[in-house]
Amino acid sequence: MINDVKIIPLVAHEDDRGYLLEIARAVGGDAPHAVIETFGQVYIVGDLVRGVVRAYKKHAEQPDALTIVHGTAKFVLKDDRPESSTYGEMMTVVIGQHAPKLLCIPPNVYYGWMSLEDDTLLMSLKSKVFDVDHPGSTRISADSFGDVWTVKKR
Repeated sequence: MINDVKIIPLVAHEDDRGYLLEIARAVGGDAPHAVIETFGQVYIVGDLVRGVVRAYKKHAEQPDALTIVHGTAKFVLKDDRPESSTYGEMMTVVIGQHAPKLLCIPPNVYYGWMSLEDDTLLMSLKSKVFDVDHPGSTRISADSFGDVWTVKKR
């Protein structure tokens, strides 16, 4: 596990009408998903078919908080912080609507994701509004860390 990355299980509150799934709260209190220090924006990214890869990027200053609200996705992360005890380490996590989790990624950790189902929707919570003139992120090719996207038969 990469230092400072959090994988927080989310709890669906169900009754005869359906369910409510809390994704994140502002910092404070004892809720495990109280991770949002400042709010910038929320957006949804949709992949129409399984197998779409969106990788890799890292943010220099802001953390990322991500979840899958429909479908399932495989996330791959690599620690690019030289001062971190897990520098260079990689990790993989699968998140989907059937086992919802909030993935919190610190600055300078590369991440990418691949949809494992058709119509997969990712929700991203950001601490800053995106500035097209100063994006504050670095992008590299999806094959930068080898063949990590192939789903292997087990």
